[in-house]
Amino acid sequence: MISAWFSPLRSGSLWLVCVIGLSVAMGSSPAHSETCSLPSLHAGVAFPVGQVEAEWTCKLQPIISDYTTANKLGPLRTPLSESVYLHLLDHPPMTASLINRLGIAPYQSELRVPARYWGNDGEGTEGIVQLVYQDRTSRIYYLEGSHHSRLLSHITGKAVVLLRMNQVTDSNGTEAMDSTFVYYTRLDNRLLSGLVSLFRPLVGSTVTKKMVKGVDSVNRLSLAMQQQPDRVLSEAAKPPAFTFDEMAFLQQTVEHRSHSIGTAPAQTVAP
Repeated sequence: MISAWFSPLRSGSLWLVCVIGLSVAMGSSPAHSETCSLPSLHAGVAFPVGQVEAEWTCKLQPIISDYTTANKLGPLRTPLSESVYLHLLDHPPMTASLINRLGIAPYQSELRVPARYWGNDGEGTEGIVQLVYQDRTSRIYYLEGSHHSRLLSHITGKAVVLLRMNQVTDSNGTEAMDSTFVYYTRLDNRLLSGLVSLFRPLVGSTVTKKMVKGVDSVNRLSLAMQQQPDRVLSEAAKPPAFTFDEMAFLQQTVEHRSHSIGTAPAQTVAP
């Protein structure tokens, strides 16, 4: 979705927003934490910033208040139940590895410390994603990353990504999740940060495409779980094999999704 998601959601593409986006107007009542405060409304979407710990409030404030770029993306729909969506979102290494093994996107992700992940999108962008706050419908992330490309040789920066999730039922009566991202980026090089405004539309379009690609990768993973359950389990069992708990989750998920379209149950693959 911060890396597929993240890879845009934390495993592969989310820290992409460390590169840049388009500006949007902000405004709302701030949530105070000692001498630091955060607005509760971002691009028209309310987030529970008052629940963020004081230390993180002071770390996020300068990025949001003095951003290089800011943008809103979504809502984007993912054809997954809430439980499966949240599991994939909160287990970036597993999600990124599965997307990579299935040939959907070259995402990589590793757990460094609890709630802190490294990720690489395979296209010149890599960084660290830190989960700052979570509840059933919201996630707030802090990111540090770098990007290499022919257009932007080497840039580094920080970002704040706010994610709002909403469970919905599509026209076919199937559960799905709508995701809305609001993200702020701040480049470390202030001179480059100033120059970005000269070609903001181009860069904004590039970042948006990468974010959309992350969500699309998760959608393609969802489709593979439904239409190719045996292949999904086979790829997960290849060295290095997924853990017992990861394999159990995948087995249960593909069986449920394959049954929903009347295909034959997936064959169990030992981890």
